[in-house]
Amino acid sequence: MKTPEGAMEAIPSERYEVLDSHRDENIIGQVDSVDVAIISGKAHSTNELASISKRILDENGIVVSIQNGLGNAELLASQFGLGGSLAGSTTHSAWRSDDGVVNWSGRGSIDLGHLDGSDPNDKALDLIGYLGDSGLNPQWSDEIRSVLWRKLLINVAINPICAIVGVRNGALARDPMLWDQAIQTMKEAEIVARASGIDLGDLDIERCLREVVSNTSENRVSMLQDIMAGKKTEIEVLCGAVVQRGEELGIPTPMNQMLLTLVRGIEESVNFD
Repeated sequence: MKTPEGAMEAIPSERYEVLDSHRDENIIGQVDSVDVAIISGKAHSTNELASISKRILDENGIVVSIQNGLGNAELLASQFGLGGSLAGSTTHSAWRSDDGVVNWSGRGSIDLGHLDGSDPNDKALDLIGYLGDSGLNPQWSDEIRSVLWRKLLINVAINPICAIVGVRNGALARDPMLWDQAIQTMKEAEIVARASGIDLGDLDIERCLREVVSNTSENRVSMLQDIMAGKKTEIEVLCGAVVQRGEELGIPTPMNQMLLTLVRGIEESVNFD
């Protein structure tokens, strides 16, 4: 792994084990009980990852989602309970190069919290301690729903546009037309969030977006990487979530609808003549 400071770090192989949920299904069933299962996979795999988590978690263990989009934490809470699950969001940025090296390109933080705003239990406090010891800057949030929506606003502004155009994040700030598209998409999501009762405070979305784009200017968003690899994207839990919530509230979301449709079309293009 390459750190933001440029140093190379290698984690000894005896400290971790990599298992494939399909190839190593029987082995996963024999894994000793664990205290915490952290789910960071794509939204369409949440159900499967939740099933695996049930098989390996200790009786009092907790499952954590640090995934993009809306709905993942709610799904886990429905299966593990509010006390047995945590919603999370991270601003650390990383990407994997063709030779398999993980490039930790930007230090950030990890927000964790219960969806109902309750205080952390002992397992959650232990997890925060471990993450802190690892230099990952964890912090507890009593308003984790607001944190998730703030990240969603950033994701709908950056991910689909960069994925469709095929550019790194920094291109948004250099092209006035792309930047305007990103801001308009973000504004739609902000309106839907506030109408949903989410407290976003005094949010300056343009300043917020410019800061993120600047800090991740060389990144290829995961949605672009998925499209380049011919994989399913997370557009449904990003722009799709905004469109669905907007329809429920009677709020038009034409920018998010357009991006949702275009990314869906790209995903399906492999089936076209």
